[in-house]
Amino acid sequence: MHLENFKIFTDLVESQSFSRAAKVNGITQSAVSQQMRAMEKHFNVLIVDRAQKHFRLTPEGQKIYESARQFLQLSEQLASELQEMRKTVSGEIHISTIYSIGLHELPAYVKMFLQEYPAVNVRVEYRRSNLVYEDVLHNAMDLGLVAFPVKHRLLEIIPFHEDQLVLICAPKHPLANRKEVPIEELSQYEFIGFDQDIPTRKATDQLFKDNKINIEPVREFDNIETVKRAVEIDAGIALVPEATIIPELKQKLLCRLQIKGRRLVRPLAIIHRKGRVLTPALKQFITMLTTKNLFQVQQENGG
Repeated sequence: MHLENFKIFTDLVESQSFSRAAKVNGITQSAVSQQMRAMEKHFNVLIVDRAQKHFRLTPEGQKIYESARQFLQLSEQLASELQEMRKTVSGEIHISTIYSIGLHELPAYVKMFLQEYPAVNVRVEYRRSNLVYEDVLHNAMDLGLVAFPVKHRLLEIIPFHEDQLVLICAPKHPLANRKEVPIEELSQYEFIGFDQDIPTRKATDQLFKDNKINIEPVREFDNIETVKRAVEIDAGIALVPEATIIPELKQKLLCRLQIKGRRLVRPLAIIHRKGRVLTPALKQFITMLTTKNLFQVQQENGG
């Protein structure tokens, strides 16, 4: 048995999906099945209980999984320690991020990181929030970047920073010339929202509920870019992270307002699976995210 066999097997167990294990390892579903049968033949045991409807390991399969996970962690730990001994920072970092962070905040950090550590390859995938959690839990990605992080027993959550949520409207909207607006007044205007399963939408819904305001979005979208485009054509107003509207403010495509007497924030966090060995590259990247604010990074990048 090679480490590659154990890696494919642990990915299969943790995702409980032949297709996901295949995708993560860049092979076919058929190859995943063949790997599992090869392990059963090697150890002369049944690994998966085929009498069950859902994916379930036999007791022998569970034991093999636990040992395989230990072997992989030891191998990853050894590789990481050897890199640290050589004082090298190299390899790959795979990041799964929600659109707003990935498009508007992460690029400046990635640029700075690659300038300092050119031997590292950073790969970024833009995903809906629930899929970011899945990617990290199933070891498909090293790190996830999310808003309003949700606790999970298998996840480490590292605070990143806080975005301020601001109200935006089109330049010809009745609110355009104002600097702030009482929250109670928002019910007078059509509102553009995120889809209901997106954490920022849940937070704004809770804000309205706490203030006994009945606001039903006239349109709902799954990403920040489409929300902004809808506001630009004066389809309604919206609450969005301030960092995502800097280009539109410079071009005077949108107007920004504060909610009177309130500072609304959106906490951002880095997530990774508990027990994951953090390579020198991952450690340095996390350090950069948590010790430098976005403005500082943009200034150092010359932006």
